[in-house]
Amino acid sequence: MSNKPLIDDEFVAEVRRDMLKFAQLQLRDAALAEDAVQEALVAALAGASRFSGRSALKTWVFSILRNKIVDLIRTQSRTTNVSALGDDEAGMDATFEALFKDNAHWRPEARPFGWGDPAETLREERFWEVFETCLNHLPEKTARVFMMREFLEFDTDEVCRELSLTVSNCNVILHRARNGLRRCLEGSWFAPGERAC
Repeated sequence: MSNKPLIDDEFVAEVRRDMLKFAQLQLRDAALAEDAVQEALVAALAGASRFSGRSALKTWVFSILRNKIVDLIRTQSRTTNVSALGDDEAGMDATFEALFKDNAHWRPEARPFGWGDPAETLREERFWEVFETCLNHLPEKTARVFMMREFLEFDTDEVCRELSLTVSNCNVILHRARNGLRRCLEGSWFAPGERAC
């Protein structure tokens, strides 16, 4: 039996960078993001004996960070208005429209294709690296709304309230995010043949 601690310096160094990037995307404040990451890591170290091993250690530590971020977002009094379209978001709309013919049917070369077994894909660590890369290619505001809704599990009304969005604007942003992620994943992960690195 190994005496190696569950959370060691090597693990902290590897995971801290990803945690900080995620926290900064959500909190939009470098100092606040740093505090949230530090608090999450301290909580993980203090609670390491309670880690059941049912999920990956990184997933468990990120769930602690997720809860800290949700608490911070809910208690922040300031809001950030992301409703104004940036050039990146407008470009996403043009790219999306180009996928369809005039009769609103998919262009043959743009038609979505089968992704195989999604449950198996989600178990592959390399998939999550590609997903993160795809997420980083989304416009920052779009990625933030997507992560609040899908990863932090805010309901749509709460995302709208926190970011001063209308429900329809939020839904448009989520649609853009999902489409952008689909296109990126199809080209970088699910495409037939060798996977891109």
